[in-house]
Amino acid sequence: MLKTETFPAWVQGMREVFRAGTLSQFLIYGNVFDLVAHRGDDGLKFYALKDYLAQVLFGKFDCVLYYSRGAGLKALKGQETFFKFLKMMDDWNQTSHASSRLPRDQGQAMELLDTFLRYSLQRTVIEDGQAKRDPLRAAVVMDYVQFMAPETGGQLNDRSTETLIRLLDWAADPNLLGAQVATVLITESLAGLARTLVENPYNHKVKIPLPGEEECLEFLDYLSVQYPELKPSLDVTLEAMAKKVVGLTRVSLQHMVALAVKNDKKLTSEYLSRIKKELIEKECAGLLEFVESKQTLDHVAGCDGAKTWLREDARLLREGKFTAVPMGYLMTGRIGTGKTWLTHCWAGEVGVPFVVFKNFRDKWMGNTEANLEKIFTVLKALGQVVVFVDEADQMAGKRSSGDSDNGLSGRIYGMFAQEMSNTANRGRIVWVFATSRPDLLEVDLKRPGRLDVHIPLFPPQSDEERTLLFEAMARKIKLPLSREDLPTLPPGVDLGGNEMETVIVRAMRVHELQGAEKKPLKEVLAQVVAEYRPLPHVKNLEYMDLIAIKECTDAVFLPDRYRAIPPEELDRRLTQLKLELNIQ
Repeated sequence: MLKTETFPAWVQGMREVFRAGTLSQFLIYGNVFDLVAHRGDDGLKFYALKDYLAQVLFGKFDCVLYYSRGAGLKALKGQETFFKFLKMMDDWNQTSHASSRLPRDQGQAMELLDTFLRYSLQRTVIEDGQAKRDPLRAAVVMDYVQFMAPETGGQLNDRSTETLIRLLDWAADPNLLGAQVATVLITESLAGLARTLVENPYNHKVKIPLPGEEECLEFLDYLSVQYPELKPSLDVTLEAMAKKVVGLTRVSLQHMVALAVKNDKKLTSEYLSRIKKELIEKECAGLLEFVESKQTLDHVAGCDGAKTWLREDARLLREGKFTAVPMGYLMTGRIGTGKTWLTHCWAGEVGVPFVVFKNFRDKWMGNTEANLEKIFTVLKALGQVVVFVDEADQMAGKRSSGDSDNGLSGRIYGMFAQEMSNTANRGRIVWVFATSRPDLLEVDLKRPGRLDVHIPLFPPQSDEERTLLFEAMARKIKLPLSREDLPTLPPGVDLGGNEMETVIVRAMRVHELQGAEKKPLKEVLAQVVAEYRPLPHVKNLEYMDLIAIKECTDAVFLPDRYRAIPPEELDRRLTQLKLELNIQ
């Protein structure tokens, strides 16, 4: 069913606050570069945000002014009213604002805007020879405000300080409260904005979300009129397409449709998935890798206890029984035990997108937090998604990191902790953290209610398991040998999947570099297997195995030989390894 409300929920919230007369400044952030839907008397229309504010939300105001450092100052509505004000200013101050270009300079523009807001409150007109107070209904819209009052750790320059003081004054001035005057500050992320402005109790924060499934369907229905070729180009219904494109902005959705119909392409399920992946990764500026997993847990060798558990949770997720599933999982174990692969295959089992966190850290103040904010916004819009955070002990920050990074690690930790404990996302955003050093991950992040289930992974425990994994790695690399041609691994050799992959690739390298008289690949592989030297860091690997055992939340995940280790013996050996390896 298409939406019929006149105003989006975020706009309705602004209207209610403004009507109450307790706040007059609005800080809008989030999906600010998208189109805004409005269903008016003349039907459904879509506006850029600043046009929506001027023509719809403040459509009955006398004057709406707009300023950004790039575009300068201009009147979006009430040009004649603003021109009269400029003329009056020129006559009074002997200036030439009305006859010259409006100021682009931040300081001059802010001073003129401040004067206009004060004038709007006090404007008088002459009626019957008497001066009568006739205030203007006026709004000031300021875009890219993060570049005018940026978060700099308290080291603002003079111009930014003056701007910040004016913005705070507009928010707190009692004369502006209850009057028909509003100031609107627009920024993509609160993280890049001066903290004193973000934390100011006298402004109202308004987050514009990405469109949900209903909004996507509404926009697709609108586009089907603008692009008559759309429906004939689809191999799915509009309703099915709306489900598939959730997570995109309306602008990206229009691009997807136009790209197809203008180039006579069919909008197949494969096309929609590919373009959605490209657009979301572009929207997130490479902060996320978006994967449509084609594998299932059938493609995982070994890990029987973990596979059984994950299959059961996959069934619950597919059936929508979200209250019965964990908020998240922690995959532990030494390097190369298949933590990423297991998660990838499980996402395919569930049948939902698989999103991998990339490096979201940035050297500039506020950018890292802004990147995380953008990622979380996209994740919430996707509907249902498995989120994979590799090297989680490094990525997720620390509760207290000292002064070495100006508290950045602590802020990252806080943002993760807040998002991961939001029970409204249970079954919709499924967190999977992976690390070989779970002891370095903050306890609060891996507690029940965030990462409820801790699954340890180990190298194959028997010759039979090693053979099965070796065959699986050969299939993964598409080794041109039959199962019967694979050599037998030396008994008792401690090899993980990553090492097996290395052995196979090395054998193929040797085979390709041979001269005219080549040995068969089968013989080369057998020779490389016999000569391969496993990783020498035996104690480090043992420590990773034992810490994974200690973190495990259910004995079903443990091989038999690890279940029998008494807790006191486990702690004794870990303490000994810490001393030998100088682990803090």
